[in-house]
Amino acid sequence: MPYNDSMKFRWFSAAAALAFTLPASPSLFAQSAPPSKPPQAALCESCHGPNGNAVIAQNPILAGQTWRYTYIQLQDFKAGRRQDPQMTPVVADLSRDDMIALGNWFAAQKPVTNQFNADSAKVTAGQKTSDAVLCPMCHLGGFIGQNEIPRVAGQNHDYVVKQLQDFKHRRRTNDAGSMTSVAGTLSDEDIENLAQYITTLN
Repeated sequence: MPYNDSMKFRWFSAAAALAFTLPASPSLFAQSAPPSKPPQAALCESCHGPNGNAVIAQNPILAGQTWRYTYIQLQDFKAGRRQDPQMTPVVADLSRDDMIALGNWFAAQKPVTNQFNADSAKVTAGQKTSDAVLCPMCHLGGFIGQNEIPRVAGQNHDYVVKQLQDFKHRRRTNDAGSMTSVAGTLSDEDIENLAQYITTLN
């Protein structure tokens, strides 16, 4: 699907709406000292890998993720705003403090280099798509993320494809409309190319 000024306006409007609908980041929850490992982290690591470096391609890497994004996603899973058969039972007994602690701990972990064997032509095409749909406007340069906007640099290819497809087809909607708007403009080829590009951003 060709990208045009009308799509860019809709995307920018959705991004602006996101800024006003998400709660302000309470800086008092962000920790300056290295956080201790929460007891619940061991269960998280069974799917998300040692220190949050997931080796299962379908699962997200949590190491280095912004603490607030992790916190909000855990809240959304618990409240039913985001659906996953594995995550729903895991978050059921988590308190708000548990979620904050997990977010801070995973944020402090170092992500390892993604070993996905990316196709150079698709990586180049993915970078062009990223620039065209203004991904860095929210995810920042290098896709390092900020506050509620996730770090996706070096993220697992299969996970990125699934999330973009879920946003495109509105199977995932806990995004205040920003990602569903962007993903709706992407072809399956665009999504594949973006995923290939993102895996190289370590």
